[in-house]
Amino acid sequence: MIKYNRMADNKNFEVIIVGGSYAGLSAAMALGRSLRHVLIIDSGLPCNRQTPHSHNFLTQDGKTPKEISTLAKKQVEKYKTVKFHNGRATGGLKSADGFEITTDTEDKFTAKKLIFATGLKDLMPDIKGFAACWGISIIHCPYCHGFEYRNQNTGIIANGAKAFHLASLVYNLTKNVTILTNGKADLDVEQITRLNEHSIKIIETNIAEVEHTNGQLKNVIFDDGSKLNFNAIYAAIPFRQHSDIPLSLGCEITEQGYIRVDDLQKTTVENVFACGDNSGMMRSVANAVYSGNLTGAMVNSLLSAAEF
Repeated sequence: MIKYNRMADNKNFEVIIVGGSYAGLSAAMALGRSLRHVLIIDSGLPCNRQTPHSHNFLTQDGKTPKEISTLAKKQVEKYKTVKFHNGRATGGLKSADGFEITTDTEDKFTAKKLIFATGLKDLMPDIKGFAACWGISIIHCPYCHGFEYRNQNTGIIANGAKAFHLASLVYNLTKNVTILTNGKADLDVEQITRLNEHSIKIIETNIAEVEHTNGQLKNVIFDDGSKLNFNAIYAAIPFRQHSDIPLSLGCEITEQGYIRVDDLQKTTVENVFACGDNSGMMRSVANAVYSGNLTGAMVNSLLSAAEF
């Protein structure tokens, strides 16, 4: 079959990618290099926009998230079959030929296949100052940020198995570790014994406030008026899917809250894919780029097979 006139206008595409950060741009590059007509819908509000520097990504270590995404978009824009729409996808429907996506600008676009690279929305605890420090000095990942806070006074806001797991990773980077359970500790006897063996303190007092200057931690203030100084805090906080469109289309969500995908990034709905933070627990730029690249290749493979 000869491939021509794939896109009659700027409303109908082969692939729509919802989310234009690292995973979405990576998928778009793979598809653009395969001459696929692609639309990226993005609101321009990535979840790591407060993070001052990105790490643990080969060739980009220490760059700001904005530097990486700006360069990525510039490179993707060279592929003329990839188009961009500045807006937020608000709805999605299955159609006879594929899918229809509606945006907050009341535009409607159609595509044979969908890729959701929509990320996650972190749910901030009701602690004064916490949100202002998130991604700066209150961090989520030892691999992304731990080296910069090595050998420093470090807290962990978490409880139960999450706190114990984080403690084992953080203790490798600094021996000055305190777990703040923000309420009664949910740790078993064996976990508490192991933590005590490593001189990791456990504080159950509720947290009232995080003192900071422009997102840089100073003190954690507790309900009883006491305070502790920290250079950094790791926090395991809940999240939800940033977009509810995958769920409305019938995509299954795992018990942990991620979009369920197989090894090829396929969701449980035919012709719908997901990549990046929304479908895997490894929240890093490097992993987002990898999963997006894989997704773009898989979508192109299916389109090519159908046309051949």
